[in-house]
Amino acid sequence: MISMVSPFGVRGSAFRFRARCGGKHPPCPPSGSRTLAALLAAVAAVAVLGCQGPAAYRSEADRTASDIIHEKQLETLGRTEPFSIERPSDTLRRRLLADQNLPYAGAAALGTDQLTEIEHWPEPKEPELNRNPSTERVLSGSDPIVLSLAQALQVAAKNNRDYQNQKEAVFRSALALDLERNAFRNTFFGQVEFLLESDRSGAETISGTRTSAAAGWERKLAGGAELSAALAFDLANLLTMGGASSLGQLADATVAIPLLRGSGQYIVQEPLTQAERNVVYAINDFERFKRAFAVDIAGGYLAVLRQMDETANAAQNYRSLIASARRARRLADAGRLPEIQVDQAVQNELRARDRWIAAIEQLENRLDAFKAVMGLPPDARVELDRKDLQRLSEKAQKTVAAMKTVPEGAGSAPPSDAPIDLPPPEEEGAGPMEMDPEGAIRLALENRLDLRSAIGAVFDSQRKVVVAADALRGELTLSGSATVGEGRSVDSADLEDAQLRFDKGQYGAFLTLDLPLERTAEQIAYRNSFIALEEAVRDVQELEDQIKISIQTSLRTLRTARESMSIQGRAVAVAQKRVRSINLFLEAGRAEVRDLLEAEESLFSAQNALTAALIDYRIAELRLQADMGLLALNEEGLWREYIPKGAEDDVR
Repeated sequence: MISMVSPFGVRGSAFRFRARCGGKHPPCPPSGSRTLAALLAAVAAVAVLGCQGPAAYRSEADRTASDIIHEKQLETLGRTEPFSIERPSDTLRRRLLADQNLPYAGAAALGTDQLTEIEHWPEPKEPELNRNPSTERVLSGSDPIVLSLAQALQVAAKNNRDYQNQKEAVFRSALALDLERNAFRNTFFGQVEFLLESDRSGAETISGTRTSAAAGWERKLAGGAELSAALAFDLANLLTMGGASSLGQLADATVAIPLLRGSGQYIVQEPLTQAERNVVYAINDFERFKRAFAVDIAGGYLAVLRQMDETANAAQNYRSLIASARRARRLADAGRLPEIQVDQAVQNELRARDRWIAAIEQLENRLDAFKAVMGLPPDARVELDRKDLQRLSEKAQKTVAAMKTVPEGAGSAPPSDAPIDLPPPEEEGAGPMEMDPEGAIRLALENRLDLRSAIGAVFDSQRKVVVAADALRGELTLSGSATVGEGRSVDSADLEDAQLRFDKGQYGAFLTLDLPLERTAEQIAYRNSFIALEEAVRDVQELEDQIKISIQTSLRTLRTARESMSIQGRAVAVAQKRVRSINLFLEAGRAEVRDLLEAEESLFSAQNALTAALIDYRIAELRLQADMGLLALNEEGLWREYIPKGAEDDVR
């Protein structure tokens, strides 16, 4: 048997052509009837016109999924934005591999469009000119590229593999919804069959052909009723016994209506309802992922900048200790310093060199890891823009200046036995995101998309209880059928042509009752549905508590980082003053090298701690916005930060 299938271009319809050959002789063209010939011609025309290539099917699936996603974006987010899983052909990763002459294993490293086509590949290779261009074109080149934070976000959105996986998860959920919707669409089918038979079991050999053509329609209604209708024509010809022929015509229709179990729109459309909600959940998950992803990229970017700053501090500390060792050597040669202090200076110089080399290694490792997170080759020549850290430093200076905390030892000191009051963390210099905890929690509970999904899952579980309860009922189905006309085969080729006479048709109605005598599996499923509902409710409660914890933790981190900026800013100033003073005392012979080494070590630590506090504060700001569900990102990966009322002037 040979079968060929060719779906129509119309949504929800299909055409099937089947040719079946039997017997020992090759088939002969049947003699025919104009009615059957016209039907065959019509079916063939539909087959030719409706036949699409695989690429057209993929494009149609893309359009349908995109329409569904835009529909659900508007329903879920109140807005739409471009959405496509097609990656641009000229990604930055590919251009870096080519422009910087980097090694790679094979064509798969460049993208699917660069793969060698295998045998029987269903689609022609798409021309490069028709591919979606990348907005990263400005970053190409053989020289090292310098990425700002905004550019790093854009690059990661186009090259990161997890980001692409999340987008494809949304797309798959849209395709799954389209499949569920298809169950309630009108479905058309057509079939043509040619059969050659030869029967030699009797006294005479009987040979003949039968050509059949059929077309039909079926549909499932929202209430559960299933309807179908078909019209078929048969042309039977005898090749022996005088060559008689006969035309068969047959029309039939059936209907099945569930009245108890499995009836009702809320039961029948439950898979469709769940598929609709799954798309919403997938969009919520993707939006949540984008916000966390942006914070992670920003955190990785700033962590590299922090390591760059610590490496620069280590280099400066190394230079200072080299100078201190040289000075100690000169003073010792002049007899003004014991040799043991020279050795101590040399030991600190060696430790500083070791720390500087370790800092360089850590910087290179962090930069390689960050490039990999963005989806770029780790060996690509990529640098990060230090201006982002400079902007943070400038803002921190304003924050520190706004805080009025003074160290206890500054100025005139009170008596040592005077009462000591520990001042609480200052509110002066607080950033715009240092909000009232209760207000921040309320914003989070209103805007967290994952909380909406968790609450939606409770409703899903409630519906599953209803569906499980329905399965406990008896099954009562009302069915009806109507058949008019007769078919023809080789055995009946000598009869007269059949006619569609409705007064001679066969009609029937059936009522089937399946009593609910055995429902053990359904009973267990029903009980489990209540357990699942309780679990869904607990998930909401747990997530709500986690949101509150994360909001309060982020607010405390902001406050602590701001206090740390103030403390370390003053510590840097004190350490710098201390280094200058000890240098003067050392020249005057009133200090030892050990004092200078300790002062330089304190300066180095304070500088690193200040940079860490700057970055911790900035990341805490972003993480708080993400935790509250208020950090908005577009398709390009760029964010729009939340601005609290009255804080517009404080936002950078």
